[in-house]
Amino acid sequence: MSSLDDYKGQNPAWCPGCGNFGILKSFKDAMMELAIEPYQFTIVSGIGQAGKFPHYLKCNTFNGLHGRTLPVASGIRLADHEMLVIAVAGDGDCYGEGGNHLIHAMRRNINVKLFVHDNQIYGLTKGQASPTSMEGMTTKNQPFGVLSEQLNPMALAVALDCSFVARGFAGDNVHLKGLIKEAVNHRGFSLVDILQPCVTFNKVNTYEWYRQRVYHIEPEYNPEDRTEAFKKALEWGQRIPIGVIYRNNRPIFEERIPVIKDKPLVRQSFDLSGLAATVKEFY
Repeated sequence: MSSLDDYKGQNPAWCPGCGNFGILKSFKDAMMELAIEPYQFTIVSGIGQAGKFPHYLKCNTFNGLHGRTLPVASGIRLADHEMLVIAVAGDGDCYGEGGNHLIHAMRRNINVKLFVHDNQIYGLTKGQASPTSMEGMTTKNQPFGVLSEQLNPMALAVALDCSFVARGFAGDNVHLKGLIKEAVNHRGFSLVDILQPCVTFNKVNTYEWYRQRVYHIEPEYNPEDRTEAFKKALEWGQRIPIGVIYRNNRPIFEERIPVIKDKPLVRQSFDLSGLAATVKEFY
């Protein structure tokens, strides 16, 4: 069985106190408890502070372009659907540049696990507003306040019938570890939006701000009730729910593709003998 040291990568270069440290700890704890070895999963990341996440782990890694995390993760998953594929992105990376890819990944229900480090700001590029920044929030680029309505990724995911929708908090490591384990074990596209304080550029949504508002979703809540899930997803402000908001069990994308249903593409044989004749047809 692996130990935490087996998942150790480079030394993190995040700011002291960054919420990413809590996510990293929760993730390593989850992988160890699930007995998933570093060679058994691949993490795809984009650009941003969240994009550095796989550098600080020992695992298979692919760094994509800004906002293009999910296309790469989908490609890896389609090539080898026996590999656990995890996508990591920031709120700007995923909900801004990558918003279109997110929508269609949820529609397809490809079995990728997406963990969004949501600090409600662009941390790497020094503090401009992101899609999840609250309306009216002032930043270096928005001195008169954010004019756009705040994006609600949980409500968006429920509206699109995303297979697994959850929200965690980087300051609650035990709870977040449990959500990560549930997302990994779920069969279908999983979105976990993680509230992650940025201690350098976001002076509004601090650890204390979140602790005064977040609450664990009640045990009697039924995440398979889509109508109630949408109501829960709309909660924001004085009370912010964390936990599994919505879950369903519809077929995954991979099992609907006959060519790869029984055997991963990377394990299939191929024959190049007819290639020359095919090429000649285009002469």
